[in-house]
Amino acid sequence: MSLITHPGRRLFLGSLASLAAASAAPAWAQGPKLTTGAPPLALVQIADMSAGQIDVSKDFLVGARAAWQDINAKGGLRGRPIQHLTLEVDGSAASLRQAVDSVRNQPRVLALLGTVGDRAAAQVTDLLRRDLPDMAHVAPWLQNTSSSGDGNTFAIFASRQEQITHAVRSLSVMGVAELGAVYASPAEYATYRDDVEKTAASLKLRLRSYGPVADLQQLGRTLSPDSPRILIFLGGTPELLQFTQGIDKQAAQRYIIAMSDVNLQALQQMGLSRHAPVIATQVVPLVNSPAPVVKAYRDTLARLFDEPPTPQSLAGFIAARYSYEVLLGLEASPSRASVLQAFARRAVVDVGGYRIDPDPRRKNSAFVTQSMISSDGRLVG
Repeated sequence: MSLITHPGRRLFLGSLASLAAASAAPAWAQGPKLTTGAPPLALVQIADMSAGQIDVSKDFLVGARAAWQDINAKGGLRGRPIQHLTLEVDGSAASLRQAVDSVRNQPRVLALLGTVGDRAAAQVTDLLRRDLPDMAHVAPWLQNTSSSGDGNTFAIFASRQEQITHAVRSLSVMGVAELGAVYASPAEYATYRDDVEKTAASLKLRLRSYGPVADLQQLGRTLSPDSPRILIFLGGTPELLQFTQGIDKQAAQRYIIAMSDVNLQALQQMGLSRHAPVIATQVVPLVNSPAPVVKAYRDTLARLFDEPPTPQSLAGFIAARYSYEVLLGLEASPSRASVLQAFARRAVVDVGGYRIDPDPRRKNSAFVTQSMISSDGRLVG
């Protein structure tokens, strides 16, 4: 079920989820056909279209498509168009393996761009490291700290550990000594437990873990006065909604911190509990920011797609624009080897006022901000 209220969008997302669920085989798709006579340069985006990831994947994909269409309309890469292809998968290990294998057999594909959602990005990172180390994997959504320094993966967004650290530090003035971690499913527990434990240890916080359980609403009801006041939620928008709906009024204020792939607008519309404000980190500027990249994104999105601005599609737009800026610096004919070499320089790139430092050894944390649904239901940026 889609969490977006626009009827046409809901039907479209639902149909994509049905297609993805019907088969583990990845499906190729692309934007409008290119009419230029120059041979195109192909980039592939792997998108998890399973029911739990489709809202995030669809938005991220729309933002990337908008950017590449705009780039091609302005001449592409020195007169050569960029063919932005997508491989839609169902999130299973089998479908991701097939996707990587199909890319391996397409020599014209120069790199992978913006793998989405988060667990798919982590699995693709592992597959490429072992089986396709000569292909660049650029701007996956989202990445874990453990994968940031892989030789052929180039992360540009703040990791979950950086997001958690930012969010918890912003509340540290409240004198919090204990942190709770809520895992929506065994997959989140297996994928994110290490990062959460490392973050808690670095901030000298006691950590209490909750889940994974079958009934998140019931888990919310079990919170007691001695439960941690700050809860990190690892899961998607539907699971977070269930959890908050189980939380009754508490004697002490409690805050739930979600990651940047949770849709606050959808939660606001769907009636989450007002007894615990929800904070979501964002790894891109606010969509109403005056930054030049946000203005370019909004103008391009409005011109090409009937879609509302969201942090996820802005991230897809930025991922494509960053890739384009790096490709402009190619010192040899475009090939998998030359593209990998270009990204391996890990140069700092300014994309319309949004500074990207892909070096995992950088001294400063990657960009993180946050938005919140307050206890009275307002969305605060």
